[in-house]
Amino acid sequence: MMKKNTTWMKLITFYIPTFTILLFLLFPFYWTFVTSLKPELELYGTTVTYWPNDLTFLSYQKLFNEFNFLKPMFNSFFVAAVTTFVTLFVSTLAAYSFTRFTFKGKKFLMVLFLTNNMFPTVLLLIPLYSIMRNANLLYNPLSLVIAYATFTIPFSVWMLTGYLKDLPSSLEEAAMIDGANRATAFIKIILPVLSPSIIATGIYIFIQSWNEYTFAVLFTNEASRTIPVTLKNLVGQLGVQWDLLTAGGIITIIPVCILFFFAQKRLIEGMTAGSVKG
Repeated sequence: MMKKNTTWMKLITFYIPTFTILLFLLFPFYWTFVTSLKPELELYGTTVTYWPNDLTFLSYQKLFNEFNFLKPMFNSFFVAAVTTFVTLFVSTLAAYSFTRFTFKGKKFLMVLFLTNNMFPTVLLLIPLYSIMRNANLLYNPLSLVIAYATFTIPFSVWMLTGYLKDLPSSLEEAAMIDGANRATAFIKIILPVLSPSIIATGIYIFIQSWNEYTFAVLFTNEASRTIPVTLKNLVGQLGVQWDLLTAGGIITIIPVCILFFFAQKRLIEGMTAGSVKG
């Protein structure tokens, strides 16, 4: 009797809530995927179907052949990849300097990095637009790289500084005693140990750059548009092209899913770095 009561309690307190949460989280993705596979008759019909009666990939074909979706995909990947590389390079060196050296204005700079993330990014639109126009970078993917770096670098410095504080300075000091200079000790000792945290930070930067819309809609034109702006153009005044919009949404999340799949182990290690003391 006690075992039966325990089973019911576990069902009510764990399995049903877990299933409800998963259903709430995953159903929008399922519905987007199903909608992208529906023909127009089912898509705009009066009857709701939870799986298409006539499966079709016409929306994906139209997206690439007629809408030239490869161009915004390439632009988004270029911007996200370059932003991730530049931000990680600058943030890793900055975080190392903040944790290993003492200099004037150190606390002020760290507070300045923190306050940068307290204000909405829309406040940077006008000054950055003016800077890009004067530098002849407007409507160039590099303008997005610079714009995204303004808010990804401060946050990344804070993240990596927290990870580096948990690494004892004796690691590189031992290498320098053995004859290595600081740069060699940093590359051969610190970077391998810090790699899970760098990967975790890099995934954050990539996703932020991949999904960003506000800067992209202002700093790009027809030739340099990224995926979020391109998908927004499918929403018109007279209606929404649901087949192309949902197909584009599914394609958009595929790179992020692949990134998480291959980096999930390092991501978990990076997110939990420093959580255990001893």
